[in-house]
Amino acid sequence: MKTLLLIVGVVLALGIVAMAIFVFVVQNVETPDYVAVESDGAFEIRDYPALVVAETTRSGARREALGAGFGPLARYIFAKEREGEKIAMTAPVIQQRPETRVERIAMTAPVIQSPTGEDAWSVRFIMPSRYSLDELPAPGSSEVRLREIPAQRRAAVRFSGSTSDAAIAEQEAALRTWMASRGLTPAGPAVYAYYNDPFTPGFLRRNEVLIDVEVTGNPAK
Repeated sequence: MKTLLLIVGVVLALGIVAMAIFVFVVQNVETPDYVAVESDGAFEIRDYPALVVAETTRSGARREALGAGFGPLARYIFAKEREGEKIAMTAPVIQQRPETRVERIAMTAPVIQSPTGEDAWSVRFIMPSRYSLDELPAPGSSEVRLREIPAQRRAAVRFSGSTSDAAIAEQEAALRTWMASRGLTPAGPAVYAYYNDPFTPGFLRRNEVLIDVEVTGNPAK
């Protein structure tokens, strides 16, 4: 009995330490500022400012493409393949089908279109807000591109737990239904946002699906 109690105590202590580390890390990682225009439970309409991102394109299934894209972007921010200072990690890591309306986006290199079409994914790290596009060090690899995404209004749904294909599809469908109920027109492919590392317990994870909303003019100031 004493051994069992000791084991339980150790597990609880480790859980508390893990929770403390999780809270510390989350509170010290920069996330994009936005203005919540409307909130409805897990759903929101948000106005985002222009965001500077580092991006790579990978082909394959969603989860595999996300993992494959993480490496080149991590090597860029941690200055493994270039000169200059390291760049702080931010959250979330975002993923979507490549933009087709490239005229909406300023960038340092053209979008690389995968020959597999629907199997192509853009994986992006959002750069810290103190950097403008011109201030960032040039990537040391052609795999990484720097882009500025214009200010945009986005509908979002937030959820915890699994980011399996089924879970994400369910959340995206719910978001599109919610948008339709408010007469909102999607203006681009869905964006999948992952705020936590794979070791974070599911109930602590923050995941989101976001979809640009068609509006007149520039919603974010």
